[in-house]
This record gives sequence, structure tokens and C-alpha cells, in this order.
Amino acid sequence: MKDYEKQVIWLDYFNSSYSRSQGRRVSRNRSIKNPILSDLLEAAKRLNLNPVSHEVIHPKRASINSGYISITKKNKKTLVLQDIAKMLTIVKGETKKSSK
Repeated sequence: MKDYEKQVIWLDYFNSSYSRSQGRRVSRNRSIKNPILSDLLEAAKRLNLNPVSHEVIHPKRASINSGYISITKKNKKTLVLQDIAKMLTIVKGETKKSSK
């Protein structure tokens, strides 16, 4: 049964290598290349969205591992996606610096 108190945020929403018709939901300049679930989870935690991660396969791309987070509804989904996209670029940048 669908939980109407939660929003589902797919990792593919932020992947710059996907087109809008393939599932990207944010603009190209806000998206990142090959996002990972742990970075998405960290970005949502920093925004105090209380995320729960789920590593699954996206229905449109059965051969590619993906995932999503579920968060408590607070705002319109498009506004939440924009906030997460901004934070995701910060988290991804920190991850790149620490791996060098």
C-alpha cells in the first residue's frame, strides 16, 4: 500500500548523463555525473529530511543498479529536488577531495 506521508526521490533524478525523458528531473547544470546512493543519502541528511535509503533497480533500466531514498513530505517535490541537487553537488565535491 502506498504511503502518502512519504516522497520517493530516485537517484536517477540527478544523473546528468540521462535526458529528461530517461528520468532526470533537475536541470543539467544542477545534476551530476554518476551520482551514488550514499551521497544522495548524505545530502538529504544535511537538509534534515530524515531519509531512508533503498538500493533497488529502476523499472526503466533493469540492467543498471540504482536506488532511491524516501523522505517525509515537507514541501513540493520540485522544491525538494532543487534543494537536494544543490546539496548533492557540495557532498560530491567533498567526496572527490577526500578521495584524492
